[in-house]
Amino acid sequence: MRVRFAPSPTGALHIGGARTALYNWLMARHAGGTFVLRVEDTDRERSTPENVGQILDALRWLELDFDEGPILQSERAERHAEVLRTLEEGGHTYHSTATAQDVRAYKDRHGAEWGFRGEPEADGAIRLRVPEGATVVHDLIRGDTTFAHEHLDDPVIARADGSVLYNFAVAVDDLDAAITHVVRGEDHLSNTPKQLLVLAALGADQPAYAHLPLLHGPDGKKLSKRHGAASVQELRERGFLPEAVRNYLALLGWGDTDDETIVSTDDLVRRFTVERVSRNPARFDVDKLRWMNGRYLRELGEEELTRRLEAYTGRDGLRPSVVIAQEKIQTLADFWPLAGFLHDGPADDPSARERWLDEEGRAALAEVREALATLDAFDAPSVEAALRGVVERRGVKAKQVFQPVRVAIAGTTVSPGIWESLAVLGRDEALSRIDGALGQAVRIA
Repeated sequence: MRVRFAPSPTGALHIGGARTALYNWLMARHAGGTFVLRVEDTDRERSTPENVGQILDALRWLELDFDEGPILQSERAERHAEVLRTLEEGGHTYHSTATAQDVRAYKDRHGAEWGFRGEPEADGAIRLRVPEGATVVHDLIRGDTTFAHEHLDDPVIARADGSVLYNFAVAVDDLDAAITHVVRGEDHLSNTPKQLLVLAALGADQPAYAHLPLLHGPDGKKLSKRHGAASVQELRERGFLPEAVRNYLALLGWGDTDDETIVSTDDLVRRFTVERVSRNPARFDVDKLRWMNGRYLRELGEEELTRRLEAYTGRDGLRPSVVIAQEKIQTLADFWPLAGFLHDGPADDPSARERWLDEEGRAALAEVREALATLDAFDAPSVEAALRGVVERRGVKAKQVFQPVRVAIAGTTVSPGIWESLAVLGRDEALSRIDGALGQAVRIA
């Protein structure tokens, strides 16, 4: 098996493109085949080196390694010209100066359903002659689709200057790379008969095709940035793990069980077959991805999660705060808003201070300070016992004590466990922050 991922480098790698790359990669790894990366960069205005770099960066982050490439389509112009001459010499093409208006006029005369047929001219664009008959696309997902040739225009395969167009170049590149399976989005289905006509004119067999349904958002509309994320880079920036993204994307339209959601990459490789991809559009839901990512985060060991968080935040020495925050975060990006106060000092949330550091809250906080200052050991169990003792003595609900403490040390009402947070801060820093919240120049015990 030889499969290829052939993106156009006109921007960041879209999530739909990432799923296509993943499915090709899974097919190759499942079958012990070859995964080829071809960059279709013939749009010289939009296909910049920076955009090529973004695609390579996204594939590296997703850990989708390719066996051959990247092959730049723009560097194959000489080969394309050679094949074009072969078709011309074989009588499969003709020059035509027909414009879009001429094509419309032809259809007005013959009927809108009939394909355009031009008369050979001395110059102009090069069109491929469409023979009588039909082209059948054998699709592993959709089944057979038949395109009657009488309804197909003689397609333009090269401009008047000899530069070839997309459908011609793709067919030649797939042929030369000996691609056995073409797996791509269903928006390419209308291109497939044009590419197969090129292959047929060259006397080549057609590869197997699988056209993937496009991704939708939770609202059932075509996936776009408004649904939470549009590119692989955005997912990385938002703190998702590559293994969670692979798992989630693989299940968007594929699955061999009804209830399984967490599937390791090794299991995906072992079980994936493109024939089990649904014909119906799948819905990308960033909230479901967050949930899945949280599962993956919690399964990482403390050391590995710390390593990833330190790389993500650019900060060192996070291990103690990672340990107490792990159960409360779903993405790497959730960590700093939750636990950053342990390293950078309290946040500044005026509404939290107003709500919890009123007269009653300050009284509870002062009592907490006294209890913490006299502890023999300043670990989480000892701190918890001290705080619960204050709750019991004051005869109030736990939050009437815990929330003033949380606001004092974190500056907000959101944090990891309150006694674990106090223990990570240590006695001196914890009492210093409480003193700051109380506005008193109390000597640290």
